[in-house]
Amino acid sequence: MLAPVRDRTALADLEREITVPGSGLDRLRLVETPFVPEVRLHLAEDAIVWWARMEAAAGHPLPPPFWASAWAGGQALARHLLDHPELVAGRRVLDLAAGSGLVAIAAALAGADQVVANDIDPYAVAAVTVNARANRVLVTVSADDLLDSTVTADLLVAGDILYDAALAERVLPFLQRAAAGGAEVLVGDPGRGHLPTGRLEVVASYYPVPTTEPSVDSPVRRVQVLRPA
Repeated sequence: MLAPVRDRTALADLEREITVPGSGLDRLRLVETPFVPEVRLHLAEDAIVWWARMEAAAGHPLPPPFWASAWAGGQALARHLLDHPELVAGRRVLDLAAGSGLVAIAAALAGADQVVANDIDPYAVAAVTVNARANRVLVTVSADDLLDSTVTADLLVAGDILYDAALAERVLPFLQRAAAGGAEVLVGDPGRGHLPTGRLEVVASYYPVPTTEPSVDSPVRRVQVLRPA
C-alpha cells in the first residue's frame, strides 16, 4: 500500500480536468456507472493514458489512478447496497479504499445517516469529492491510513480491496477486528485469488458485472459480496 501523499493540488487538478476536458483517450468523462446507472462518476476514457499525461505534467510519479475506473467489486457492492437499502438506512457507513467513491455514494443514496469515504491517494479523495458533488450527496472524505485503527462505523464496506497479497494481509485482520467490534462488514471481490479459506462467507453473487478497469482478460466478471464468517 502506498504511503499517504499530501498534495493539495489534487482537487484543483481534477476540477480543471473536468472543466476543460480533452478530446482524446486521456480525458475524464462524467458517465453512468455500467452496473449501477443510478450513480454517475468522472472516469477516464483510458486510465493508463490519463495517468501518463498527468505524471508528465507533474514531473514526478503519481499513485496509479484506481479511482478513474469502475472496478467490478465496487460496482457489485454498490448494487447490493442500493438493492438492499435496509443495510444502510440510518447507519454510519465507512467505505474503505473508496477509490472513485462509488460505494460511498451508493450508501448515501440508499439512506445512510453518515458516510465516510477513506483512501490514502489524494487524487482518490479528490475524485470522491467531485463525484459526490455530481450525485448531490454528502460524503465526508478521509485520507488517513486506517488499517491500524479502530472502526467507529455501523457498516464497513470495501469494494475490490483484496487485489494484492501484501495488502490483503493488512486488510483482513482489520476487517475481522471491525466485525468483532460490532460493525457489519461487506466486501466485494471479483475473485482475485487472495480470499482466505473459511474466513469470509458469501452473501450474494453477481454476474455478469462489466468493468472499465484497464488491461483485463475479460470485460465482465463474477463478483461475490462477502462478510466475515
